[in-house]
Parts: sequence; structure tokens; C-alpha cells
Amino acid sequence: MTDRTESLRVLLAPDSFKGSLSSVEVTRALANGWRRIRPGDQLIAAPLADGGEGTLAAIAETGGWEWQECPAHDPLGRPLVARWLLSHDGRRAAVELAEASGLSRLPAGEPRSPLAATTEGTGEILRSVLDAGVRHILMGVGGSATTDGGSGMLRSLGVWYRSDSNRPLPGPIADLAVVDLAALDPRLAELEMRVACDVTNPLLGEDGAAAVYGPQKGAWPEDVEALDAWLAHYADLLEAAAGTSARSLPGAGAAGGTSFGLMCLAPRMRAFELVPGIDVVMEETSFDQRLAGADLVVTGEGQIDAQTAFGKTALGVARRAAAAGVPCVAVGGAVTAEGIAALATVGAATMPMPDGPMTLDEAMANAAALVTAAGERLAKLVELGVLVGTRRAVGEPVA
Repeated sequence: MTDRTESLRVLLAPDSFKGSLSSVEVTRALANGWRRIRPGDQLIAAPLADGGEGTLAAIAETGGWEWQECPAHDPLGRPLVARWLLSHDGRRAAVELAEASGLSRLPAGEPRSPLAATTEGTGEILRSVLDAGVRHILMGVGGSATTDGGSGMLRSLGVWYRSDSNRPLPGPIADLAVVDLAALDPRLAELEMRVACDVTNPLLGEDGAAAVYGPQKGAWPEDVEALDAWLAHYADLLEAAAGTSARSLPGAGAAGGTSFGLMCLAPRMRAFELVPGIDVVMEETSFDQRLAGADLVVTGEGQIDAQTAFGKTALGVARRAAAAGVPCVAVGGAVTAEGIAALATVGAATMPMPDGPMTLDEAMANAAALVTAAGERLAKLVELGVLVGTRRAVGEPVA
């Protein structure tokens, strides 16, 4: 068993619990609970994200960045003040699509408008970054409310759209007839962009942006069909204008096709790269350096389920921990057998956050207290030698 007096280095590296706590708040709650049981341990805070909402907060927590503000518009064209990060040396920026164009920008209870939502606000943020003289941008594209192929974003960067009222087609630009790149912002030629993206979907078809992600943005089956047809029409025009063919590339369907829009402009940039979101955030937050010397890693996210196997934060952390030979446990707001199995493949344990039966609404309303209690339970298990010192069965839930 673990010596109760032995001080441990514990790396706290969760994602956000979407809809309730940011990754920074989850980290603090875990730490508060842990210290109630083992106040002598060294707790290393490393809140994470996968390129979606919360990515900027996780990066900012590491230091070396300053928050910036700019005017922009939400997915339905309403004005807002958006934030982005500028490095202390003024050379790099971090941008989050969800900051202006995310589902979180649509008030709870408000009817969704999947055919009308656009990424114009994200383009406005990018334009502000360019205005600030920055030419190195990291952009997270998760959490979008849009299925516009990035057309709104490109409009903010100088792309012109011409209409033909004789050919209406349901979608963000109903009567789109011509895409014109003549006035594209010339500063893009100096831009080096890395896009944090965790999906490999193409733009169109049954695995595309509309079919796979449209329903979670409020699209009914007839909307999905209309959006897929609009995206195909838009792709024909944009690819012809840009001299590219990007619709079938892995990741083109990310963020409602926003990645497709950027891919079409990639030849006009100095450099462009689509990279796994969790890997980018780990790099930006110096995760491997923080992992070195740790005795235990605690990660977590709102749901540890079948999707965990497709590169979500908990699995990314567990893989790094396994490679370093460090035990890992993941706390989930909800935990399913599929999620347990996904983490078991790399030797990580799982712990449900709720400590008894409760509804989802109850769990979300009391998330901070429940995560704090989970931190306490984990520290108690360390006292018993369950997590550190005595190895447990791979994949077995710890509570």
C-alpha cells in the first residue's frame, strides 16, 4: 500500500464538463477535494481541451498569453464582443471558432436556425488578428452552430458572393451563383495557420458535415438534405474559384465545413496544417513536461462513452500517461461500458462523478460539488493504495 506520509506528484488534466464547468473549473474542483484528504501532495494543474470550447481558457492558464477583444457577430448575425489570445511577444494568436460561431452563443430555449447560421463572426476575429499584425494562428474549430462550409468566415476575409435569384437553394446564401476571390485579404499570403480538428469526415454525403453533425445543431432530416445540397453547390463554386479539390479530404466536414473553406484557401497561405485538437492543446500547454515525474494522472470529461474511443481528451491523456508508465484515472459526468472499454485499452481506470442516482439536470446543477467530492474519493483511494502502489485490474471502474 501507499505510504500515507509519502508526498505524490498528481497531474490534473481534465477537459471541460460541457454545459456546466470549464476545464479550469474542473481542475480547481478536483484539487480542492484532493487537498481535503492529502494536503501534502503536489498538484500540477494542466486543464485541457480538444480544440472546441474551452481551448482558449486552457491555453491561457499556462501563462504567456494576453486576452484581446474585438467586435464580431454570433451565428445569427447579432453583435457581440469576442475574445482571442495574443502571445506576450505579439507574434502568435489563438482563436476559437466557438467564441463567435458556437452553439453556446445561442441562448437556451431559442429555436435553432441551422439553415441560417454562419461563421461570419469567426472571420471577423481572424481579421482582427491580422489587423494586429499577427501571422501565426492556432484555431480550434469545435463546437460550431454552423453548416455553412466556412462561407461566412470567408466573406469576412474578402471573398465575394454573387447571387442569382432564379436559382434559390436553401442554405446560408440561398441564391448563390458565383464565388469570387479577387478581393481576398492579401495578408493571407503571410499567414501560417494550424487548425485543431478531431474529426475526419469529408464535406458531403452520409458521413459529411450536414448528415453527421447537422442534427445536433437543430437540423431536421429535410434540413440535412437541403444543407448537403447547398454545400455541394457551394463546393463546386469555391473549388472552381480557388483551383482546388478539398471536399473529400479527411476533416473537410469539421465545424460544418469550416475546415473545407480553409482548405480551399490553404494554397494561398504561407502554411496550413490540420492537426488533432488534443495533441495541439497538449503541445501548447507543455503537457509532456508536466507529465514527467508525475506519480498519477487524473483526467476527465463530461461523458466517457463510445465517442471517447475517437480521440477525445480523456483517451489522449490516458495514452500519454501509459507511454510514460504513469497510472491514469478518468472522472466522467456520465460513464458507459463503451467508455470504460476505450480507456481500458491503454490501462486507464474510470470513476463516475455522481456518487448516487440523480438526473442529468441535478448532476449539472451540482457539478462543482460533485467534482470536488470525486477528488476526495480519488485521494482516499490513494490512501488505500488502489491507484498508486497497488495496481488494479485494467479498465475496472474505481467507484
